[in-house]
Amino acid sequence: MYVAGFLAGWFGLRARAARPDAPITRARVEDLVFYVAIGVFVGGRIGYMLVYDFPGLVADPLSLLFVWRGGMSFHGGLIGVLIAFAVFARRSGRTFFEIADFVAPWVPPALGFVRIGNFINGELWGAQTDAPWAFVVDGVARHPSQLYEALLEGLVLFLALFFFSATPRPRMAVSGLFLLLYGVFRFSVEFIRLPDEHIGYIAFDWFTLGQLLTAPMIVAGALLLVLAYRDGGRTRPATA
Repeated sequence: MYVAGFLAGWFGLRARAARPDAPITRARVEDLVFYVAIGVFVGGRIGYMLVYDFPGLVADPLSLLFVWRGGMSFHGGLIGVLIAFAVFARRSGRTFFEIADFVAPWVPPALGFVRIGNFINGELWGAQTDAPWAFVVDGVARHPSQLYEALLEGLVLFLALFFFSATPRPRMAVSGLFLLLYGVFRFSVEFIRLPDEHIGYIAFDWFTLGQLLTAPMIVAGALLLVLAYRDGGRTRPATA
C-alpha cells in the first residue's frame, strides 16, 4: 500500500510539474518523492515508538529497526515529511511552502491506500455497531473505521485539494486546507475508532491520543488559511 501511494504521488506530481507555474521541474520529482519516502518511514517509525511503544523502545532500542513487526505513526510520518520538505526546498532554492503546497494534494491518495492496507491487515477496527455495513470481527459487528478513513482522508480530501489547487492560491493556503480537513476527518473518525488496547482512552472515556495529536493540526490549518488570505490573497505561489 505504501508503494501504491508513492506511485500515485509520483504520477500526480509529474503531471503537476509540467505546469509552467510549478516550483520544480518534472526531472526533480523523483528526488522529491525520495525525500518524502525517507521522511515517511523514518518519521513514522520513530513517531510510533516514541508515542505508542516508548516502554518497548526503552527496553530494546534496536526495536526501532524492527519494521517487520509493524508500527507506523501518521503524525510521526508527517513530521518526517515536513523535515524532508525543508531540506529539499533549501537544496532546490525554493521556500518551504512552495514545496508543501505543491505536494499536499497528492498526499491523500497515499493515505487512502494505507488505510485500505489497515483494513486488509485486520487492524484499527471501530466500535461495536448494528449498522448494516458492519464487519463481524471475532463475533462482534464493528464499524470499518479503516474504510471510513480511506474515504475521507483519501478520496474526499484528495478531491477537495485537487480542485482547490487547480487555480493559483496564496502561499500556505493549500497546505492549510490539507491540515484543516485532515484534522477534522481524523478527529471525527476517532470517535468510533477503537484506541490501541495498551493505551485506551486518555480522558472522558472517549478522548483518544489520536485526537490529542490531531487537534493541533486543525488549529494550524485554520491559522495558515487565515494568514494566506490576510492580505487578500495577493501572494500567488507556484501551485500544486
